[in-house]
Amino acid sequence: MSNARERMVARAAREIAPGMVVNLGIGLPTKVINHLSADFPVCLHTENGLAGIGPTLPPEMADRNLIDAGGAYVSTVPGSAFFDSATSFAMVRSGRLDLTMLGAFEVGANGDLANWKIPGKFSPGVGGGIELAQKARRVVVLTAHTDRAGNPKLKAACSLPLTAHRCVARIFTEMAVIDVGPQGFVLVEMAQGVSLPEVIEATGAPLVIPQTPPATF
Repeated sequence: MSNARERMVARAAREIAPGMVVNLGIGLPTKVINHLSADFPVCLHTENGLAGIGPTLPPEMADRNLIDAGGAYVSTVPGSAFFDSATSFAMVRSGRLDLTMLGAFEVGANGDLANWKIPGKFSPGVGGGIELAQKARRVVVLTAHTDRAGNPKLKAACSLPLTAHRCVARIFTEMAVIDVGPQGFVLVEMAQGVSLPEVIEATGAPLVIPQTPPATF
């Protein structure tokens, strides 16, 4: 990853508090585990049936039977538990996840999330993201601030098929940390080397700016 995205993932890792049960979604969120110390007291959950996930491993060191929901090779930690997908989603649906970190194609200023389908492109289906977004106690998103064409991914309203309504609490991008508040997007922090006008221009909806200069990460 670029240094900017690495800083973003490292900043997102600080969102995890000791004792949490956390699901890391496919894509950028799976990289968060690389920024947690080996002895950090957290229970990482993957919807394909594992609670208690250790570091991601290269293929030559991995047990090929142990993968996360995105297909990456993972390891276990003392106390890891294996279960079927019905049990895994029972944990999700019953609200036992303190936090889920998801990727996104678009996020609306009201907290709507679109992260499963771009019309005209193949998608295997909405998958577990629809329930993670609805049922986790807190949902945060890790995403690029704009798409490859430079179009904002943080928008006044999502134009893509929704995963869930009004579910996103915080967004981490390579440019900024942004909360979803009653008035829409609220700037919390900015990345080092990024200016306020750049963040405003890259955001496709009005951005509430704090009176005091935002911290940097």
